[in-house]
Amino acid sequence: MSSAPERAAQPARLWLGLAVIAGLAHALSMAWPFALGWTQGQPVAALQVASLVALVALLERCSSGRQAGVLAWLFATAMLTGTFWWLFISMHVYGGLPAVLAVLAVLALAAALGLYYALAGALYWRWRSGGTGRRALLWAGLWLLAELARVVLFTGFPWGQSGYAHIDGWARPLAGWIGVHGLSWLSAALAAALALWLVPPQGQQQRLRPALLVLTAAIALAWAPIPTQTQAPRPALSLTLVQGNIAQDEKFIPGKGLEEALRFYAQELKAAQTSLVVLPETAIPLLPAQLDAAYWQDLRDHFARGQQAALLGMPMGSFEEGYTNSVIGLQPGEPGQAPLYRYDKHHLVPFGELIPPLFKWFVQMMNIPLGDFNRGAVGQASFVWQGERLAPNICYEDLFGEELGARFANPQQAPTIMVNVSNIGWFGDTVAIDQHLHISRMRTLELGRPMVRATNTGATVVIDAHGRVTHALPRHTQGRLQAQVQGHEGLTLYARAVALLGLLPWYGWALLGVLAAIGRRTGAARPHG
Repeated sequence: MSSAPERAAQPARLWLGLAVIAGLAHALSMAWPFALGWTQGQPVAALQVASLVALVALLERCSSGRQAGVLAWLFATAMLTGTFWWLFISMHVYGGLPAVLAVLAVLALAAALGLYYALAGALYWRWRSGGTGRRALLWAGLWLLAELARVVLFTGFPWGQSGYAHIDGWARPLAGWIGVHGLSWLSAALAAALALWLVPPQGQQQRLRPALLVLTAAIALAWAPIPTQTQAPRPALSLTLVQGNIAQDEKFIPGKGLEEALRFYAQELKAAQTSLVVLPETAIPLLPAQLDAAYWQDLRDHFARGQQAALLGMPMGSFEEGYTNSVIGLQPGEPGQAPLYRYDKHHLVPFGELIPPLFKWFVQMMNIPLGDFNRGAVGQASFVWQGERLAPNICYEDLFGEELGARFANPQQAPTIMVNVSNIGWFGDTVAIDQHLHISRMRTLELGRPMVRATNTGATVVIDAHGRVTHALPRHTQGRLQAQVQGHEGLTLYARAVALLGLLPWYGWALLGVLAAIGRRTGAARPHG
């Protein structure tokens, strides 16, 4: 027979396993990776909510704040590892980092970010009291604060925020009101209310009403008209998006992918018949000074004397002034003197474009063209062409809606079309492509603007202002996508808020909910345990 301590430890061990399983379920909800059940590559809103239901139910049964913190940390570590496990590919397959070290690096990143959620779980256990409504407010506020910590701390990496699971769900119309952060709060509040109905706190009756109230209010708001200022539509812009599918392990190697990239992209730039041509991130993988002078001048002259424009990704700068990951705009003008537009990437990738202090040794272990890049400003000017204001962003910059939203501070100069240039080739044929596509789609809903995406391996697509993919190229193929895109004017409520206040409204929202939930605890008995 097992002893009493052994029997008491069995549920605790079971809960640890359930927390890990629930965290992995949350990761799967971002983009379902299997060709069975749900549609492959699509988000699953119900699974995301169910995973948080399981977590809150586990937290309610904990015997101490420490135990609650450990359970929440395990959940978050599994959630984040399952969400961005593909970082392993960039470090091991393309970077040559030993597999064991690459695995440990991904786990270490997930575990470190998971500490935000561990604190949220411990505080929830310590501060929870009262009925379902107050507890749901407390959990939603703490969860949102943990999500926001991932946005801003240590350069920020909010990949896989829970709100992205709702890009195709019933709550999607709310994105223009409250953004992905608001959807994260809403899903956490709904999950807590459902969990407390399924597993009511000791001494309380089972009540579904709070969960139904949250759901009903959210659905009603989702279909309310979003306030915008609109004007008559103008002619659509014809464009060509080019996908090179250049082998990632050869892209920067002379005599291999480098020559292929230069040849292919020059050919596509000259062959395009549309008003605008867009190439992926670092499509031209050399600085202008490193290019054959005739090659670069030929491209500039081609657009200077024509009726077309181009946006292409390439590095810029010099050893003296530093380097940038940039988008260059070419358009008609005097041959040899045509105006040159330039957008410099602002949000740099740690270990890829930005080496954190004390980590140079880690970067030196990988055979990837990495380095310290200069950072561009927030809210840079758009590329004006054919009456449209095209706002580039590079790679995972579209993960930060508040930074893209800074360009909407002046409605008369606000972008009419967003342009993302990316290279997800570092991560192979994985759900990273689907996850990034959903991120771009969320930005279109939040800001009320279409987004076109030119990538090396996918997803090269056109997304309309309602978050719908209207044109797409097959992934991991070489080709061009011709389409027309309709620019939009006007400001959503989300665009107004982030342009004026950044993330402050969401910090205030979360903190007010937490304070409202714990405000009546003064003089009341502390929760059991």
